[in-house]
Amino acid sequence: MRAAVRPFNPIMNTQTYRIFSHAVFFALGAILAGSSLAEAPAQTPPGKPIFDGKTLGNWKATDFAGHGDVSVKDGQIDMATGEPLTGVNYTGALPPASYEVSLDAMRVDGSDFFCGLTIPVGAEHVTFVVGGWGGTVVGISNVNWEDASENETTQYKKFDNGKWYHLRVRVTPAKIEAWIDDEQVVNLDLAGKRLSMRHGEIELSMPFGIAAYRTHAAFKNVQLRPL
Repeated sequence: MRAAVRPFNPIMNTQTYRIFSHAVFFALGAILAGSSLAEAPAQTPPGKPIFDGKTLGNWKATDFAGHGDVSVKDGQIDMATGEPLTGVNYTGALPPASYEVSLDAMRVDGSDFFCGLTIPVGAEHVTFVVGGWGGTVVGISNVNWEDASENETTQYKKFDNGKWYHLRVRVTPAKIEAWIDDEQVVNLDLAGKRLSMRHGEIELSMPFGIAAYRTHAAFKNVQLRPL
């Protein structure tokens, strides 16, 4: 006698269903977790300090005519008012083609730019001006032979003496970007642009330097990060 054949039951029993549903749940969880990890932006690594807060180290006073004293006080680079410019040049290794530089800057006293950050951009150099032309102009000098007061990067902001501002500039072959605190103030596409320094003593800030114009300024937390 042939054994009775149990008919196929398309409905799973309770135990089989539980095992199957758990397997599907964990498989979907793994897929979603993997997708989430793949899409999550990488953490931004910290920059390398290029000022230790104790000595000038790789920084030296720029040889501007009529420059003020440069010293280290209370963990800061202190630049006394110059007639007209005081500044420092970085003498360490220059950044690569893509990099980010950040620092905290303060106008201690005065009414003009307290940070003129000169940096390399490919084979050229530009200056990120903060608080220029009487104290309010922000922008890049020069773009298509026009300085920070008259090109597409020009903005106007109020700056208070005695207040720290966090500045960050990012350079790639395609773009220059800059932020003051959390506000982006420069977003310059470089395609078709002619970059250059503003003619005059500020050219002594090349290839990498910080200057102030008729202003007592201070800097700290200067960092450089390759991208």
